[in-house]
This record gives sequence, structure tokens and C-alpha cells, in this order.
Amino acid sequence: MKTIPLFIIIISLVACQQKQPAKTTTSHNQQDMPMDSDTIYSCSMHTQVIRHHPGKCPICGMTLIRVSTSKAVGPDEIQLTARQVQLGNITFDTIGHGLMRNSFTLTGTLGFDQSKITQISSRVMGRIDRLYFKTEGQYVRKGDKLYDLYSEDLNNAKSEYILAMEKKAALDNSLVDFDQVIQSAKNKLLLWGLTESQVRELATRHQVGLTTTFYSKADGYITTMNTKEGEYVMEGGPVMQLADLSTVWAEAQLYSSTYGAVNKNASADILVPELNQILTGKRLEFVNPELNPDSRILLLRTSIPNPGNKLKPGMAVYINIHNPGHSGLSLPIDAVLRDGNGASVWVALGKNMFKSVMVDVGAENGDNIEITSGLSEGDVVVRTGAYLLNSEYIFKKGANPMAGMKM
Repeated sequence: MKTIPLFIIIISLVACQQKQPAKTTTSHNQQDMPMDSDTIYSCSMHTQVIRHHPGKCPICGMTLIRVSTSKAVGPDEIQLTARQVQLGNITFDTIGHGLMRNSFTLTGTLGFDQSKITQISSRVMGRIDRLYFKTEGQYVRKGDKLYDLYSEDLNNAKSEYILAMEKKAALDNSLVDFDQVIQSAKNKLLLWGLTESQVRELATRHQVGLTTTFYSKADGYITTMNTKEGEYVMEGGPVMQLADLSTVWAEAQLYSSTYGAVNKNASADILVPELNQILTGKRLEFVNPELNPDSRILLLRTSIPNPGNKLKPGMAVYINIHNPGHSGLSLPIDAVLRDGNGASVWVALGKNMFKSVMVDVGAENGDNIEITSGLSEGDVVVRTGAYLLNSEYIFKKGANPMAGMKM
């Protein structure tokens, strides 16, 4: 009876000894099994989930996708999965040359053409006895009477002219050259504002009136009245100002930061909202060469014909500036990311690898923008989805790819 238990114990010990090495070998093999360091598993929806073995996403339950990390990722680079590229609607464009026309719009106003402003001034001291136009806005035609002036100096000059003519008639054979005296007296009257017809009338009638009438030498609207009836004016004193509205100026203020965007050969389209009218193809005539030190702005101007005087100074206008076209590298505007650090694009490196590259931008032409430096013709860049790449980079690396870069 004692033999059977001993036999069973011996068999059990042998079996244990045979299994123990196998168990030890299995454990040893699991510990020494090399892990594929070039492969990780991540969720296409939650890229923060990273595992070194297959499985399910703990957030959404989707099957983790195998991602190869054999390629080194640079400091300005990011790698996405094919699924991320698809879900992010990331598309591409190849940079190439195109015709760029830089256009931009400024807000301006219509103003008087200063070259067509006429200042009516008194050429001799006297008292304004009568004004034929008394209010601003009245239209004056060339040759219209403007005002009557009482002036002792002018009346004395008239008397000298008449006296010289009378002496010539009475002493025609004298040694004095009365023709020269008469011409000198006439020139004085003309310089003081009398017309040729007034001088001829004076020579015919030989009478000096108390007042002298002065006439307009230009057409225009009265913009300023400088005197009233009964007031005295000094020699050279202003009486009124006339403005010819056959042409007007469209003027706009330009900040110094955008001054370089204006080409001297640029043309302009003028939109007048109050008249629902567009005037096209106007040439820029003037850009103020002096910068206002307080406002840091420049003045830009173009001249506009005004048939019928429909355009009124003070009207608001929009001035659309068109610079001449030139060839340059261009991309869709959506492909360029811009912030306080400058502008950047995402360049495709292949195999879902992308790199952030700083660029300098130039003219904008509709939906395209000029790239002046940073890229070469033929580079493939991200056209749509650039903001997604930027957000993914910030999420994974905790920094903006444009931070610290210099233009």
C-alpha cells in the first residue's frame, strides 16, 4: 500500500522538471523579444493616443492605425497618417509664375482743382461801394461785373491820363513826347485792373467817375467772400475766390506702410456712390513726396473731368488703384498663413510629411498672392488644410511653427 503513493510522487516530480525549463524558456523568450521601435499605433481621430502595440482607441474605440516612425521628423516638420490627410481635406498646389496685378481700394473725397482756383484781389486801395455777387455758391461768368470801387488813387491816375491826352492835343508841336506820357499813364491804369475798353471809354469821354467797376477774368463758383459792401480793402487785399469745376480732384490718404505698393504708372477707377457712377482708367497724377510727421500719411490724387458739374467737392469716393502687371511666383491666398511673426506655408515633403517655411509676400491679385522669397518654382505646397496642419503642429509640439523665425 505504501508503494503506490511513492510512485505517484516520483512521476509528479519528473513532470515538473520537464515543464519547468519550458516555462523558463518561454519567459526568457518574451523578455528578449525585440520591440519594433520604428512602428507605433495611433488613432486617426485622436492623434494624442500613441501605443506600441495594436488595439482600440480608449477614447472613441476605433482601431489604432499602424504608423511608421522610421523617418526622422525635423523641428519644423510634421507627419500625418493617410487617414488624417484624407479627413483633413488636405490638397496641394505647385507654385509657378503668373501675371500679378496689385489692386487695392482707398477711401477718398472730391475736392476743388487747385489749379483752377482764381483769387480776386484789389490792385489798388479803396472802398467797396457795391458788390454784384454777395453769396458763396453763385456762379460767375468771365466778363461779369464783380464790384464797384471808390479809390482816390485810381481817380487821380485817371485824371493824369486824361490830362496827358489834353496836353498832347493842345501842345502837339512841343518838345515833350506826350505819346510816351500817355502810354505810361495808360499802363498804370491797366496794371490797376482797368480793361482796354474802360481805358478807351475814358479817352473818349474825358470824364472821371467816382467809382470804378471791376470785371471777372475767369468763370467759376464763388467759394469764399472776403469782404462786404462799405468795407475798405488794401492793395492786394482779397475780395472773393472763384473755383472752376470743369475738373475736380479725387484725393485719398495713404499710410506710409503701404506707400511702396503704389506704382508711379498706376491707374485708378473712381466710384462715386452718390451718383452710382464709375470713372475708369484715370491716371494717378500726384503722390505727396512729404510724409506728415504726425499722422504718418501721404496724399494721393487724380484729376477727373466734370462735364455738367455733376461732381461736387466734398462727395465721398472709392479709389481703386491698379498697378501695372508683372510676372511672379504666386499661390492661392488660402495657402499662406499670416500673423504677427510674418507669413508661412506648408511644403509637402512626400510620404505625408510637411514642413513649415517662412515666405515673403507681395502683390495680391484676386484669389492669388505673390511669393517674393522663400519658395522656388515647382515646390508643392498645401493649398487647403494649412490651418489644420498648423493646429496639429501646435498640439503635438506645443509651439507655433512660426515662433522665433525671422522674415
